[in-house]
Amino acid sequence: MTNPRKVEVGNIIFSNDSDFVLIAGLNVLEDETTILEVIEESKKVTKELKIPFIFKASYDKANRSSIESYRGPGIDKGLDILGKLKSDHDLMVISDVHSPEEAIKASKVLDLIQIPAFLCRQTDLIESASSTNIPVNIKKGQFLSPPEIKNIIKKFEHHGSTDLLICERGTSFGYNNLVVDMLGLAKLKMYEYPVIFDVTHSLQEPGGKGKSTSGRRSFSLDLAKSAISIGIAGLFLETHPDPDNAKCDGPCALPLKHLKEFLIQIKEIDKLVKSFQEVEIT
Repeated sequence: MTNPRKVEVGNIIFSNDSDFVLIAGLNVLEDETTILEVIEESKKVTKELKIPFIFKASYDKANRSSIESYRGPGIDKGLDILGKLKSDHDLMVISDVHSPEEAIKASKVLDLIQIPAFLCRQTDLIESASSTNIPVNIKKGQFLSPPEIKNIIKKFEHHGSTDLLICERGTSFGYNNLVVDMLGLAKLKMYEYPVIFDVTHSLQEPGGKGKSTSGRRSFSLDLAKSAISIGIAGLFLETHPDPDNAKCDGPCALPLKHLKEFLIQIKEIDKLVKSFQEVEIT
């Protein structure tokens, strides 16, 4: 039997045995109209369904496939935007950081720091993020097995941080493809830290369009239902009012119009699974 840890982000508690938390928003900060549409609908739906919610948007997509791809407003303007959204809409926010210096700067605004999958083993970045006293959501690299995440956990603990979320976002499966091993979620839970499932990026077909990533958003609900049935702390989800014209990862984004019906099903499964007594099979 495990003893799930609890990580507090403001008044929200992440734990594998608590009601799931939704981290959702845009892949990258876009125009004001799109940002506000996503925030307003997400807040409305999560309030109605009583689902804790943290807004996500990147200020810089530093690892785009092509030099021609949109990256975002950048750290200075992006943090200004996120800070204003926080105060104007009573939000908690999360965004990616890419360097030790960024982690320090972003911690002045963010409620939750995210370390991208490609950077999950960068020791200096982990040390810097740990020093901010802001909780961290670290994505498991597509190239790592679940047991290898223990080395990353030890890096955080070595630097005095235990406010850590572990995020699964799929595993490389040959060229231009990712798969999700649902046993991997169960294995990650063994380390007792809250586990998050990134629905959106697990649907990627990396580089599938040559200059950008393709995806399989029609399977969003299938993957999310499978993951939430493991009994995890939360879901990470990107949503957009017009995914076909999104600035980044539109092929993986859930159409905003489906958010409510999506979350209704997820909430029911989460409630059912967490009502069961844990059974230890040896």
